[in-house]
Amino acid sequence: MKDYKKIKVWGKSHILVKELYFATSKYPREELFGITPQMRRAVASIPTNIAEGCGRSSDADFRRFLQIAFGSANEVEYLILLSYELNYIEEDQFVEYTNKIIEIKKMLAGIIKKITIDINSSK
Repeated sequence: MKDYKKIKVWGKSHILVKELYFATSKYPREELFGITPQMRRAVASIPTNIAEGCGRSSDADFRRFLQIAFGSANEVEYLILLSYELNYIEEDQFVEYTNKIIEIKKMLAGIIKKITIDINSSK
């Protein structure tokens, strides 16, 4: 069992969750059942899956949850783009959030790759 709070990408994704929750609180009321909950679910899924994966007993299980987190990060990246194109966020926010999600994706990909190498070398 790993302590998810000690994993750097968990911390970065946790911060992004709070930032995007705040940002989406300013979205138009008509998005209350549209982009707002979709963005919140997707961004919260990243640190949630990292945390859940840390509680699993094998590296293969941990990797699977990291892959799910990576998929959620892709979803968030798109929703940030859509939010910008719909003028729900400013250009500086778009750039900031996009840079953060790309960094998170790179970190997740690195961990997934390392775990995959470790799994394959132990066979």
